[in-house]
Amino acid sequence: MNAVDFSDQLQRLDTTLQGIEAVLDLTELRSQRAALEREAAAPGLWDDQANAQQVTSRLSHVNGEISRLEGLRRQVDDAKVLLELADAEQDAGSLAEVEAEIGALTRAIEALETRTLLSGEYDEREALVAIRAGAGGVDAADFAEMLLRMYLRWAERRGFATEVYDTSYAEEAGLKSATFAVKAPYAYGTLSIESGTHRLVRISPFDNQGRRQTSFAGVEVLPVVEQTDRIEIPETELRIDVFRSSGPGGQSVNTTDSAVRITHLPTGIVVSCQNEKSQLQNRAAAMRVLQARLLERKRAEEQAAMKELRTDAAGSWGDQMRSYVLHPYQMVKDLRTEFETGNPTAVFDGDIDSFIEAGIRWRRQQQLTASAS
Repeated sequence: MNAVDFSDQLQRLDTTLQGIEAVLDLTELRSQRAALEREAAAPGLWDDQANAQQVTSRLSHVNGEISRLEGLRRQVDDAKVLLELADAEQDAGSLAEVEAEIGALTRAIEALETRTLLSGEYDEREALVAIRAGAGGVDAADFAEMLLRMYLRWAERRGFATEVYDTSYAEEAGLKSATFAVKAPYAYGTLSIESGTHRLVRISPFDNQGRRQTSFAGVEVLPVVEQTDRIEIPETELRIDVFRSSGPGGQSVNTTDSAVRITHLPTGIVVSCQNEKSQLQNRAAAMRVLQARLLERKRAEEQAAMKELRTDAAGSWGDQMRSYVLHPYQMVKDLRTEFETGNPTAVFDGDIDSFIEAGIRWRRQQQLTASAS
């Protein structure tokens, strides 16, 4: 490529970035940052720890958004200056540097562009993620634990705080189920594309004959309930059981009846939490999960009612959505977007951004198709 081609590419990137800056509204973000900084500096902020954590989390997110936008703007402008110098001096080394910078900018701007597609009712919320072992016996339980690690590593890579509410261990290995929160703005909009059935194909490490095994695990992603949602749950609709925690843990595990199981009698929904030290903390966490499930149930019922009012050929976003194949070849493939990679090790280590970005774009296209029909 020559300097003219590079100039055209940089101009396209500049135009795309301008569109992103307009959608995300950099001026409004800076205004939000100023307001949040005032809240964070208030003397009595930590008198209400839940509110304080929300304020500091939101401030961290807004600062990250601003830094990301400002950083990309500087990179685009610097690349243009470097290109002008390289062209004037006919410096091949500098042109190669511009080419590399264009490649990095393209990937970064495409990733940020997907963020502008998160405009759903609850997309700004934090996320609750539930993972359950499906068919496949001990391999499915092991797969569920692999998925838990994958999502926690993904959150860690992004600097997102997480809190594990419940882990139910299987007898031989792995997990029957796990529930955790991702405490970052837009975590729900970002991770909701992961809902569905995940499939693993591999030589089972638990089979003495070394046979290939297919196992399944289900992932459910819910938006965290906020006070404005007003999910009222009468005490008469709840059955609350306490029991001793099980599995690995500290001194309080297996010594007191601190774990809590809540059953919502009208719907039969059951949630549990055992990872906090006190019964009160576990009960509060379980109630948050229950409220999130009831909110999701309400939304699903509203969506079902809307589908009855119009013909909608679009399929469900759930069901079987991704295959992780470790034998006879190495591949992870999303069955909806057709996006795939030949590096399952990186995927299980939390490198799933490309899958998420492709999924968000696919979902947006599905929404546009459905609204046009």
